[in-house]
Amino acid sequence: MTAKKSTSSNNQTKARYIPVRAGLYPIFVAVFVVVFVISNITASKGVTIGPLVTDGAFFLFPIAYVIGDVLAECYGFKATRVAIWIGFASALGAVIAFYIAIWLPAADFYENQEAFSTVLGLVPQIVAASLAGYAVGQLLNAWVLTKMKNRNASAPLWQRLMGSTVVGEFGDTLVFCLIAATAIGISTLPDLVNYVVVGFVWKTSMEAILLPVTYRVVAWVKKREMPAAPAASTA
Repeated sequence: MTAKKSTSSNNQTKARYIPVRAGLYPIFVAVFVVVFVISNITASKGVTIGPLVTDGAFFLFPIAYVIGDVLAECYGFKATRVAIWIGFASALGAVIAFYIAIWLPAADFYENQEAFSTVLGLVPQIVAASLAGYAVGQLLNAWVLTKMKNRNASAPLWQRLMGSTVVGEFGDTLVFCLIAATAIGISTLPDLVNYVVVGFVWKTSMEAILLPVTYRVVAWVKKREMPAAPAASTA
């Protein structure tokens, strides 16, 4: 009788789950992806602020680069590269979902099909420019920052942050502008150069302004996540 009970108990398999590891990395990745997906939608609106003509995502791109800096400085290039490709795939998936939703027949009671298509029917050329610029810029930003850190980890953090920003933002702006120029009506070389220079200066300036924020976030993440260095042996 006892043997039967033991056999029956062993046959009952307990439910097993993968443990969730506590940490800030997945939170940063989630925010990084959300910011990029939202910026692709808000960028479809033209915005004029004084003499500056830009798009509705101008305040979001610096945030994405700040998060990219934090990821690269704290978690390294490989972990940052994973976050970048997740963001790329998510943005591409969002665009595909938009086009499917636009293509689906509208219900009789739905009166906003034209507005829906106008807002979410992003110009393919602009989408391609945004995705390509994002991938190139963020990968350059993370690669340069980690290379500088590996070469001289004792150098001031601001050197890595600004050095990587200059390279990453230039790559992002140049690729985006070269692909998107004709879609927004730019047809001459002087206008293209102006478009690239203004965009690059604006984005880089914003990151420089946000440098104190990046410093604080990096310090907080390292304090919370960095494992303690092993004690030196006295033997």
